[in-house]
Amino acid sequence: MIKVTFPDHSVKEFAEGTTSMQIAESISPRLAKEVLAAKVNGTVWDLTRPLNEDAQVELLKWEDEGGKHTYWHSSAHLMAEALQQLYPDVKFGIGPAIENGFYYDVDLGDRTITDEDFSRIEARMQELAARAEPIVRRSISKADAMKMFGDRGEVYKTELISELEDGKISTYTQGSFTDLCRGPHVPDTSYIKAVKITSVAGAYWRGDEKRDRLQRIYVYAFPSKEELKAHLTLVREALERDHKKLGKEQELFMFDETAPGMPYWLPRGWKLYQALLKYSREVQARHGYTEISAPLINNKKLWLISGHWAHYINNMFMVPGVSGWLAADAEIPGVLENASEENGEKKTVKIQAGSVLYNRENLDTMAAKPMNCPNAMLTFKRKNRSYKELPIRYSEYDVLHRKEKSGQMNGLFRVQEFRQDDDHTFVAENQIEAEIADIISIADEVYSTFGVTYRAELSTRPDDFMGDIEVWNRAEAALKKILTDKYGEGGFEINEGDGAFYGPKIDLQIKDALGREWQCGTIQLDFQLPHNFGLSYQAADGTTAMPVVIHRAIYGSLERFIGIIIENFKGIFPFWLSPSQVGIVPIREEHNAYAKRVFDLLQKNGIRAEADYSDRNMKEKIKNYKQFKTPYILVLGDREAAEQTVSINVRGSNKQIQNVPLSVFLDMCDTLNEERSLELLNEVPAEYQTEQ
Repeated sequence: MIKVTFPDHSVKEFAEGTTSMQIAESISPRLAKEVLAAKVNGTVWDLTRPLNEDAQVELLKWEDEGGKHTYWHSSAHLMAEALQQLYPDVKFGIGPAIENGFYYDVDLGDRTITDEDFSRIEARMQELAARAEPIVRRSISKADAMKMFGDRGEVYKTELISELEDGKISTYTQGSFTDLCRGPHVPDTSYIKAVKITSVAGAYWRGDEKRDRLQRIYVYAFPSKEELKAHLTLVREALERDHKKLGKEQELFMFDETAPGMPYWLPRGWKLYQALLKYSREVQARHGYTEISAPLINNKKLWLISGHWAHYINNMFMVPGVSGWLAADAEIPGVLENASEENGEKKTVKIQAGSVLYNRENLDTMAAKPMNCPNAMLTFKRKNRSYKELPIRYSEYDVLHRKEKSGQMNGLFRVQEFRQDDDHTFVAENQIEAEIADIISIADEVYSTFGVTYRAELSTRPDDFMGDIEVWNRAEAALKKILTDKYGEGGFEINEGDGAFYGPKIDLQIKDALGREWQCGTIQLDFQLPHNFGLSYQAADGTTAMPVVIHRAIYGSLERFIGIIIENFKGIFPFWLSPSQVGIVPIREEHNAYAKRVFDLLQKNGIRAEADYSDRNMKEKIKNYKQFKTPYILVLGDREAAEQTVSINVRGSNKQIQNVPLSVFLDMCDTLNEERSLELLNEVPAEYQTEQ
């Protein structure tokens, strides 16, 4: 008999050779239908693989990451079997599981898979799934594997096998199809219920452009047709919400190859940006923060003190210091042709005599700041401090630069130049709990203003941490208590080892309209930087004490946050946030004078307005503002000019509110700005009726 320990720490005995599927069946028939794989001593296994010794076992369903990956990997083999039947000469590369499905790299010679082939491949996959072919794992020798796949002409598989260690090679067989694979897989093909081929792209073998070009087939796979349909709907919705697409359509931002990963904010986008900054500054001021600004580039000495030099050196834009001059022509080997590509082609470069030599290790090296933290430390340190001053709260919105790999950049979500709503608060240890409680109240207010919910995660000490482990333990205990008091026991997640190098942190994950989660806010407790910078204050008893620093951001990167809210709102921003809040359409040229008066009054009241004084017809003018999702479009003609009123086209409806006194409309706009309402007023509020 063997002992099996389950995640709840219960222990049961089973006969040696029992499979995880048999264990599931012994618990309940329903569980046996739902389980896809098993985690045995931390490694995901096939359900049909026997247990021959005591083990810790977790049964994995679709809801579990290991269950999903097993399902997707098994789906990849099913498609490969279908391709082998439809295209007997096919040669296979790799077919890994990815998010929501898998891809498989295949070589079809001169044959190209097109959209017209998708349905035929899917139909054959469904036929094979219906056969419920058992998926059988075998361990074979390296020599047998080389012969098996060599005889089939599988050149890509044999290349992979040649790099493997003998005795650690396994294959999986279903029907007449066998593939090289570590596994795991579901027990048989009937588990695969719903698949959808989405696209085909070119892909070089092993990512090397000098090797064969293969076809990469992307596929979604789900355990039911309903779930697949729901996902496809979500994908279509996500494409419609794509911030890159909407940003271009609404003329919010652009990129140019001369500044990779650094957005150009266009006039409309910059208005939105400023609205976010204005709101953040108002919130900060109410909570006692003072805004500061600091140099964008600093000497490396600052980054050495802070610890960022060691952790961010490869992600910093810098101006290396001067070492000297070359006395004669010199050849420098191993120079990258493209410095932004770390793995790019290197060559020998001849440097002309008399050229300046640069070296990033020199003391006069300067670097653009990847973070604001060190500058806040210097600002605090500029004079002697007393406990009576604490907490001291600094907010900062300076531009930051982080050198990212080109493949990691993605619209506004991952950029090389950005701003953060950074705040650094200097507190005594006994003020930590109250201060972080206030920060969380700020997060509650801000996220509710945007109509999003969030959850909290605690990230603990990483392997490359700085400082004393006892200090870390105190910091982590303090944050756990704060989160437990706020969200209850088990009301937050713990990410072991994912903290910043200088302290543990709370990350705030917001959820958007599609249910996607985004890490935005962060609250980081730091005992290290105050030590590195020698910060101190005079305590109540006259002794010298070291402050604790709380780093926090609510938006996080403003660029990333804007990308998120563009997609969350689908480009249909609430009134207070809209780049242009009001579009003004004079019907004919003789109405331009009144339109100009309306425009001036709106501007004077802090309302962002645009007016079209051109000779285009009214419908064209309205269509233009609708393209930009303008909340209110004012149509002004003879009656409006004579009576000093406006007729309002409300975004998202065919409704027009006619003959509204201009003063009433101004009050409506002021109300929406002050309350930062998520909804438009689509009628004149009752309290304004008497003014009409």
